[in-house]
Amino acid sequence: MALTPLAAGLAPIAAMAAPAAAYPGQQEGDHVVENFKFASGESLDRVKLHYTTLGTPHRGADGEIDNAVLVLHGTTGTGKSFLIPTLGPELFGEGAPLDARRWYVILPDGLGRGGSSKPSDGLKAHFPRYGYGDVVEGQHRVVTEALGVKHLRLVLGTSMGGMQAWMWGERYPGEMDLLMAVASQPIPVSGRNALWRRLLIEGIRTDPDWKGGEYTAQPRSFGRILPIFNIMTESVLGLQKQAPTRAAADTAYDKMIAGYENKADANDWLYWFDSSYDYDPSPDLEKITAKVLAVNFADDELNPPQLDVMNAALARVKDGRFVLVPTSPETHGHQSLRFAGLWKGYLAEFVRQPEATTEKESSSERPEGSR
Repeated sequence: MALTPLAAGLAPIAAMAAPAAAYPGQQEGDHVVENFKFASGESLDRVKLHYTTLGTPHRGADGEIDNAVLVLHGTTGTGKSFLIPTLGPELFGEGAPLDARRWYVILPDGLGRGGSSKPSDGLKAHFPRYGYGDVVEGQHRVVTEALGVKHLRLVLGTSMGGMQAWMWGERYPGEMDLLMAVASQPIPVSGRNALWRRLLIEGIRTDPDWKGGEYTAQPRSFGRILPIFNIMTESVLGLQKQAPTRAAADTAYDKMIAGYENKADANDWLYWFDSSYDYDPSPDLEKITAKVLAVNFADDELNPPQLDVMNAALARVKDGRFVLVPTSPETHGHQSLRFAGLWKGYLAEFVRQPEATTEKESSSERPEGSR
């Protein structure tokens, strides 16, 4: 299925209107933290952390909420990214794995994006440098302080959210039963994944119109480099369908640029892609006590199976399994995560029968016949 950049979810989530409230108990809120301290040593007097919730909290015999699940979005998304048609109904609709009639679903906007505090709110490049650790700290404060949840049934994340799910398992062992990471690897951002991020960051920083982050209009060259995101996150086959000729490629590029117009802020993007600097869960995988299910896609160029890292990582986790979804006409590289139909079956089984799920054999990342 050939998709336009917007339909494939390759532009900022702000470019796509989320559906009106359609889930039981859907609400939004803000948690304000005074004197928020960043890992860098910097601090802000006031940080706003926005979130969306679906469903109703249920309290067990001990009075504590016992049906909460935390769902974490990717780099260019927000909590409401999960409400688009290819995700929301598939995950939270009636009969879905996280049916909002049963589960209390928490969808935070990570620090630096959406309704949470971010550079484009006014501080611009004076906003403290934040890392994934700071984002996870903010998510934890929403869950525990704003919503009063002490224990989660599940932490589910996609892309950056999947990376942060690994961090949740290590930082807060015992605070969740299940951990599901989709489209991520528990290793430092390196190789191709680090290089294209640096390309994007330097493209912003070296743009004369960026003015050290003090621009009053978006830097002119900024929008011209953003299609690197589309190129890196869509599959090779998907891009070939979009651009089967040179002329079609030119048209596709122009459409990608148009998809970002008036929807992307240079400082926010720079901070987003810089914030992975502190990501490296590999030394502490043994700290994870939750059952773990990791799902990746064979055509994902950001988390390529050729690196052959997942089974070695899962071997260090107390109880985990790895699934590699094979390339097909329905997959879209890294953007396969936006099509829950490709992976919700694994989620449903994991929530329903976690022991049986993790006892199954993990997928191999090595091509058949390789050694």
